[in-house]
Amino acid sequence: MGLIQDTPGLSAHLAAGEAVDHEHPVGRETAARPAKGVVDSRDHAHDHARAAHTFVRDAIPHAQDAGDPRVTWRASDVLRQRTGICHAKAHALAALLRAEGIPAALCRQRLTQDGGGGHVVHGPVAVRLDGTWHRQDPRGDKPGLDAQFSLTGERPAFVPDPKSSEVDYPVLYAEPHPAVLAALKAAPDRPRLWQSLPDAL
Repeated sequence: MGLIQDTPGLSAHLAAGEAVDHEHPVGRETAARPAKGVVDSRDHAHDHARAAHTFVRDAIPHAQDAGDPRVTWRASDVLRQRTGICHAKAHALAALLRAEGIPAALCRQRLTQDGGGGHVVHGPVAVRLDGTWHRQDPRGDKPGLDAQFSLTGERPAFVPDPKSSEVDYPVLYAEPHPAVLAALKAAPDRPRLWQSLPDAL
């Protein structure tokens, strides 16, 4: 599937914003941790991207899996509080990548909700390396999910099934989709967030 940037050029995919606030001290400090271990690598960008993905996937529990009612949406809050749903974790990963000068975009999938009750929009990330966008999913693994960082073919948490009206949206967003961000910002807790997240874009 061809991926389509929502803005031309790469500057917007390196910029700090309200949600991907990588200029915040928490973002800069956290980004420096994976970067420190690969600073002497000949392939710094690749190694940093892999380390950042692993950190967000494994060190920040998905709020639903952890039973955490808190709702985070700013990357700095996700990194500080160590919690978030897929969209929030995507903001955090994008911030860690952009802080090191690696273009990062926000992606969207339409998936069937757990239990089969309707659909929900899921939020992976795309990283730009070697002149190509590569989608990655920092959601966090659990039984049945095994998302891996890969530059040689996608290793996602979820593969949409068109027969179930599931979709891989091709657009790469520099900023969070307005409908998703509005739901995150307005929800007082995660159970009520589930009621307000869009089920399609």
